[in-house]
Amino acid sequence: MVTAVRCCPVPFVFTAKPRFPMIFVPLPFVVSLFLLTFLIRMIRRSDDHGRENRAFLVLVAVYACQSVLVGLRWGYGLTEIVPALAIMATLIPPLTYLAFRSLAGDGREPSLGRDWPHLLPSLAAILMFVSAREPIDLLIILDFFAYGVALLWFGRHGPDGLAASRLDGVLRSYRALQLTAFSLIGSALSDIAIGFDVTWGDGRHAALLVSGGTALVLMLLGIAASVTEPSLRSDETREGEAREGEAGGEAEAPASQADAEIASAVDALMQTRHLYRDLDLNLGKLARRLHLPARSVSNAINRIHGMSVSQYVNNYRITEAQRLLSSTDEPVTRIIFDAGFLTKSNFNREFLRVTGLTPTAWRRLHQRSDEAKAA
Repeated sequence: MVTAVRCCPVPFVFTAKPRFPMIFVPLPFVVSLFLLTFLIRMIRRSDDHGRENRAFLVLVAVYACQSVLVGLRWGYGLTEIVPALAIMATLIPPLTYLAFRSLAGDGREPSLGRDWPHLLPSLAAILMFVSAREPIDLLIILDFFAYGVALLWFGRHGPDGLAASRLDGVLRSYRALQLTAFSLIGSALSDIAIGFDVTWGDGRHAALLVSGGTALVLMLLGIAASVTEPSLRSDETREGEAREGEAGGEAEAPASQADAEIASAVDALMQTRHLYRDLDLNLGKLARRLHLPARSVSNAINRIHGMSVSQYVNNYRITEAQRLLSSTDEPVTRIIFDAGFLTKSNFNREFLRVTGLTPTAWRRLHQRSDEAKAA
């Protein structure tokens, strides 16, 4: 009797039909929902409704669409969408590269007339669907791998290479670029793993690898695209950045007299014009003030001060924050903006880097020191 009671529920659980049909929601659909959330946040936090950030807005929208297609294909077995899935997959790497390239500050916004060669992988995929489909997988692998390497090469100059990115967020943009590059390369390697599984493992794990791996890659790409910090730029600004893009040597060299003069001119700008207070300051804007190429200013700061432009400017901002913390009773939340920072997280990180303390702890320690001197 006891055995019957214990065993009866088991066949009931596995054989009974549910009263209501259960809805299966593939993981890529959940990822698509997250990506759409990122997209809405990007539009809301943009003062110009996304016009200056349109490359990354388009990019996240494409990621979301691709995630839906992956869910339909591997979650519900809709093979009819395979051509659209493959063609959109070949679009993702070049769109990603062009979006991050727009942060270089050289005036080269993504343009169909100028950047049409980046459509060649997609055109090749269309031709392959018409003629021979076998090489499409190899095409997608090469597409992701090549553009991943291209992004790493583009980022070889470090954060200062993103001259159009606001200095307050350039480090985050640079890390997003690195994450994106490694995600593209990782996607190519995962496709190779899927190929091995299909060849030697009869494809038993292919669906899981494709849906799970693609969802993870698209999520990482979406997060990376949504945390970039492009700066608001006018048409006049773009023209100035285009002139700056004609510049400059790439090889590292010892500091020269010219570097010392440029660094001295930047110091003067910071000390007399308090340019560091500009919330939207970027390397391109700083270089235009000096009528110099952005690369020349970046090299001079690196060689003379031994740091990136963003660290150099943030040092001035932290000095200003220290002055305000010690001489006023303003709350820290207001001092963040008065010193030139736009986000609390960047302010806290840079303050800790420079002083080794949090802003609140630094103010408390300084107040105790003043009280001890007064006593």
